[in-house]
Amino acid sequence: MAALSLRRSMLFMPASNERALEKAKSLPADGLIFDLEDAVAPDAKDEARRQAAAAVASGDYGTRDLVVRINGLDTPWWRDDLKAVVPAHPFAVLIPKVETPDQITRVEEEMSWHTTQGDMEIWAMIETPRGFLNAGEIAGASDRLTTWVVGTNDLVKDLRGKHTRDRQPVITALGLALLHARANGLTILDGVYSDFRDATGFEFECEQAKALGFDGKTLIHPGQVETANTVFAPDEEELLHARRMIDAFSQAKAEGKGVAVLDGRMIEELHLDEARRIVAMAEAIAERTG
Repeated sequence: MAALSLRRSMLFMPASNERALEKAKSLPADGLIFDLEDAVAPDAKDEARRQAAAAVASGDYGTRDLVVRINGLDTPWWRDDLKAVVPAHPFAVLIPKVETPDQITRVEEEMSWHTTQGDMEIWAMIETPRGFLNAGEIAGASDRLTTWVVGTNDLVKDLRGKHTRDRQPVITALGLALLHARANGLTILDGVYSDFRDATGFEFECEQAKALGFDGKTLIHPGQVETANTVFAPDEEELLHARRMIDAFSQAKAEGKGVAVLDGRMIEELHLDEARRIVAMAEAIAERTG
């Protein structure tokens, strides 16, 4: 199985905050999202672009994937964002409030003016009712599109709903996004948990997101990194079971059998994908942590 890209913890960092960017160099987050949008005041946009581009190009962030969130396409800033950061070649550009496929293609076309390299990914935030309802069309907008970030704060506002511990007001939207993401081979990350002082509530939401099927979580505070990394990583029991499944099936296959039995349960080829993913994740984490 190919090396797995870790997405347990993707930490938003305001690109206008030089001190935060410096601190991020030593944080154990799987990736960083340098934010040019919500966390940056209008009069700080230019400085944020310069600092985001310099951070991406610096090589000071180790093996983490560096993503830049640009301003929305309904603002006067997004083209200048791309002009500033794309030549520095971030791992991906994150587009907020994506509602239609043409928003993806517009960004992709604009990116082509600033780079000839085709490996830069596009990530999209799905965070409005229209975005969730158009998720299937958005998913096929571009080969560069690899990852969705679900944004429930904006969704709750648009629905006139309430933030609840179990997220029942948005659970249908979360499931819809997961279905379309998996149907189209996309990585999908859960949205931020705004009350960064509520460690218990944050851990609960991480556990819920993992149970639903999310690949990881976006974060707003360095103090959330460790919990996200722990929850979204396979624990010892999961890893042991995955390896036993793979071994049992390999032995059965060597004996000419199409199925194996482990702990009284049938194992077929279709059950092995998740087992292999768990092992690949454990190996990627071990490599990352040395």
